[in-house]
This record gives sequence, structure tokens and C-alpha cells, in this order.
Amino acid sequence: MFFNSWEFLLFFLIVWGVYLCLKRKPQNVWLVCTSYVFYGWWDWRFCFLLALSTVTDYVCGILLDSKETPDSKQHNRQRYRKNILLFSIITNLGILGFFKYFNFFADSFGRVIAPFGLQADFVTLNIILPVGISFYTFQTMAYTIDVYRGKEKACRNFTDFALYVCYFPQLVAGPIERAGNLIPQFAGKRSLNPEQFYSALRLIFWGFFKKIFIADGVSPYVNDCFASPDAYNSTTLLLGAYLFALQIYGDFAGYTDIARGVSRLFGIELCLNFRQPYLASNITDFWRRWHISLSSWLRDYLYIPLGGNRKGKVRTYVNLMLTMLLGGLWHGAAWTFIIWGGLHGLYLAVHKAVTGKSVNNVTEKENTVFTLRQRLMKLTGILLTFHLVCFAWIFFRAKTLPAAFTYLSGIVFSEGQKISGMQTTFVFYMIVVFLIDRLCEKYHCEVPLLPKSPALRGLAYAAALFLLVFIGGNNSDPFIYFQF
Repeated sequence: MFFNSWEFLLFFLIVWGVYLCLKRKPQNVWLVCTSYVFYGWWDWRFCFLLALSTVTDYVCGILLDSKETPDSKQHNRQRYRKNILLFSIITNLGILGFFKYFNFFADSFGRVIAPFGLQADFVTLNIILPVGISFYTFQTMAYTIDVYRGKEKACRNFTDFALYVCYFPQLVAGPIERAGNLIPQFAGKRSLNPEQFYSALRLIFWGFFKKIFIADGVSPYVNDCFASPDAYNSTTLLLGAYLFALQIYGDFAGYTDIARGVSRLFGIELCLNFRQPYLASNITDFWRRWHISLSSWLRDYLYIPLGGNRKGKVRTYVNLMLTMLLGGLWHGAAWTFIIWGGLHGLYLAVHKAVTGKSVNNVTEKENTVFTLRQRLMKLTGILLTFHLVCFAWIFFRAKTLPAAFTYLSGIVFSEGQKISGMQTTFVFYMIVVFLIDRLCEKYHCEVPLLPKSPALRGLAYAAALFLLVFIGGNNSDPFIYFQF
């Protein structure tokens, strides 16, 4: 059940209508039940995996937080808690690894030993990847790790915890929420005032605008370029990479806006996941703006435990590379994703080496004396960062490594045909994305801040609605991150 479908609209209206008629505890039960319906819409068997993760981490959380252990001695208690945490992590990663990576590692191992005359007689399984398994696995792991660290108290209300795991607006593509944000909202009173209602509708509107007009609008050009890179010339393939950058941003940020807006109608706030990433002036800043819930998860539960920047320069670079390689693998069981992650690890390490420390961007609001030289430097940084990101996106989008290298060689050497009107399309969509993000950046708002005049605001929304309905993509593609 996709957000951009009539089935979801009917589903949401029924869920929301009943929700408004209930009190808090029945509301939570209702949301759990309907979230399982939402998740089971793809394949009802997936619900058993979701329930297994829920029960496992609910019990592990209580055991981690319990004062009573088989042995009250401090040393034995700590070892007991470590074993509980280890059991939770192994269970979650075991499920994720089997469904997402079994065939990948089996095939890769077979290719490695083949040159030596050896043959691995593996059984390749026809495994269906459960929707959103990477997201809810990381979410439940964060919970048990935080309880183990003492940052969170174990949730003892099973309904509230089950809702934390299966809450349908963010279940299949995030944001990856922390227990400290969601569970207190599920446990406490919720309300929906007029301002929340209208801001939720604005988020949903702009989410659909980004998805349908931007992402679906450029996807035919992107699909043509990546399907047959040999057929197109260098300029067309370069524009195809640029357009994919716009597509994946519009697709994923659009999903997040819709999810946050839908959740706000239930009186529940989800975390911000995107903050105008293509306006980042360096790669470190890009990862503070792109998929914030994942980048912060990787930082808190992988990079810092590995040692972060506390063990010398070389170890810092190694930690950055390992973190991003695993971040790439999180996206999918393919070498293309691993190289994508490796490129970003390299970018971050080089940026760290050049600057010597994390760079905090200076905004126009923080520095009123923003000189021409500073503006030019920032613009140069934005353009360089955008091109580095687009280069890595080619590996992310290509289905195989040979396809990615074919695409890259085509950008340099190809003399094929061009796609008519592609340059105009790119300029048009780039202007639209820049205007939306620049308004959000300038006024520090989650949707474009439109003119205060009711007439001008109405005209602006009418123009956006016209673009959405009459010029937006005729195709309705699934959300890209649903595959992860």
C-alpha cells in the first residue's frame, strides 16, 4: 500500500476517523492493529517477522532494565546484561542478514573461490525481501542499545512498544525514530489543534508535490539513461545523473514529508529527516542534512563505538570508511551500494583531513557581514559537493557494477544521441527544487514560506497545484526507499 495510491487514501481516512473517536489507550491499540494491516498489505507473512522483532526487544528491554538478575554481583550482572544485548542484536541482525544478504554473500563467495577451481554448492533461495526491514531493525536495535547504556528506561507497556516498532506512517521508509521521541508521545496525551492540522496538510501537500511532480516527473528521463547508456551522448548521460539526484531527493524527502504530515494528524511528531541537502557546502554538512535519522544512527551506534575521532587521525579515517561502507551495505545487498558508501567514506575522510575538524557552516542569519568572497566560496563548495554526491549516485542507481562503469565511460566518451528537451527539463526542475529549498533555508521552515498576503499565497498554491496535476509525472512509481 503506497502513499500515492487511492487505497492508502481510503485506508487513512478510515483509520483517522475511528482514531479521533477513541481515547488514548484504545487509540494505541487501534493504531497497532491498523499498522499491521498496512504492513501486511504487501505480504501478510511479513507481519510475523515484525512481531518477532517486537517481542524479542520488548522482553530484552525489560531484562536489561531489571534490577533482578540471576546473580546480583555487579560483575556478573554486567555480563548478564551484555549477553541480553548481544542476543537482541544477533536476533535482529540475523533476521536482517538472512532475508537481505544471504544470496549476496553466497554468490560473492562462490565468485571468489571460482578462479581456484573450487565450486561452492550453495542453495540459492528465492527470498522475498520484507518491506522496510532495514528501518525497523535499526529502530529496535537503537532501543535496546539505549536501554543497555542507561539512556532510556525500558517500555513496560507492550502496546506502546509494539506501536513504536510498527507505527505505519514511518514503518517502511523511516525516519528511523528513537524511543525517546516516540514512546513518550504514545504514552502521553495527544491533541490536534488547528495549527497542527493545517501544518500537517501543508506538509502532505508539499510531500506529494516533491514525489509526483519532481520525482515522478523526471523518472522517465532517468530510466531511459540508465537502461541504455550506450545509446546517449555525454551531455545527456550527465544530465541523467543530475536528474537522478533530483529524483531520489524528491522521492525520499517527499515520502518523509507525507509521513510527518500524516503522523501530525494523529498528534504525533516524527523527527526531521531532510534539511535542504543540496545546499550543503561540504560533504560533512551534506550528511547533517540528508537522511538525518540514518546518519545520526550510524554516528551514535557505529562510528562513536568504533572510537570516533578519539584514537588518532588514521583510526578516525578508518572509522569513517567502515561506517559508510556499512551504511552502503545497509541500503542493499549489492557491490554498487558498497562502493557508494565507500565513496562517501572517502569524501568524509578527505574533508576531515583537509579541514582538520568538522566545519560548522556560517549562515547569513548568523553573520550579517557576508562578504562577496564568502559567498563565492560557499557557492563553490555547494557546486563541488553536489557533483561529488551525483558521482556517487551513479553507483547507487546502476543495477550492477559493470552498468555503473558503462555509464561513467559514456559520460566521458559517448557520442550517441540526445534526449530531446532534456536540457530544458533539467533547468526547469532544478529551478523548482532550488526555490523550494532556498525558501526553507532562508526562513528556517519545513515547507516553503509563501507570501503573507492571502491573495499571493493562494496564487502560489494554485501554481503549485497546477504543476502537480497538469505537468507532474503521468507515471506513479513506487517510493525508491521502500526497497530497503
